[in-house]
Amino acid sequence: MDLLVKLYDVEPDADLDRRLKESGVVIRRALAPELDTIRAFIATRFSAGWVSEAQVAFSRDPNACLIAVKDGKLLGFACYDAVALGFFGPTGVDEAARGLGIGKALLIRTLLAMRERGYGYAAIGWAGPVEFYARAVGAMPIPGSDKSVYAGLLDPLVHAPTG
Repeated sequence: MDLLVKLYDVEPDADLDRRLKESGVVIRRALAPELDTIRAFIATRFSAGWVSEAQVAFSRDPNACLIAVKDGKLLGFACYDAVALGFFGPTGVDEAARGLGIGKALLIRTLLAMRERGYGYAAIGWAGPVEFYARAVGAMPIPGSDKSVYAGLLDPLVHAPTG
């Protein structure tokens, strides 16, 4: 199911931002020369589909991919306008860095970037941890969205090269 977020209600989390900054974590917009590093990060931890979506996010102007970095190491990412305009995601945090608030910080900063681009609402497609999104940013289920924009998505196994 998809979720809806009222972007005009999303507020920065100053305490979380301060804690991350004190621990050396920086949330920022990704830079073009980082694309291959981000694609490799996503491919080894998440999915090929997410790699494709991140590539699309990088094609936006400005690019629509934010990252979490500490000491030159990529810890997580969040994209928007990838599968469809106005959609948040994909997003992910390295397993070793989970539980530190990085995912929430990426979510909030990315939604704020969407608001700055002029969006009033954001959809979170095929939302995984629904309770997390509801608690973090007041996301609400969109009735009838069980098929989402992902309906009819090609099966990579069926279309894998043979031979």
